Amino acid sequence: MKIIKNKISIEELKQIAEETFGDLVKAVVDIEKGIMAIDGELHSDEEALLIENGSNQHNLWGINLYPNNNKENRIEFDSIINVRPLQKNKTRDIDNPEIKQKIIQIVNNLIEK
Repeated sequence: MKIIKNKISIEELKQIAEETFGDLVKAVVDIEKGIMAIDGELHSDEEALLIENGSNQHNLWGINLYPNNNKENRIEFDSIINVRPLQKNKTRDIDNPEIKQKIIQIVNNLIEK
């Protein structure tokens, strides 16, 4: 697992996907710090890594990245860590469109074209 603070190439993401799940890379995005953790077996592992490195759990959201898809279809908002009734998020998706937009912007900023 690693924390991405600077750009990562789409080719590196494709390689990580091939070595793990085949077509996807699990990621957890810190919407406050603008960073993400990748390459964990579980979103909760990546979440723990970010928390160990100073992130607040309130700001962490799980996604799946499909590096072989085009930019518009690359992000899947689906993770058990997203189920947060106290934050008014009752599903594995991300119900708040503002949070989704932040995640899209962060991911697009961190992935080289």
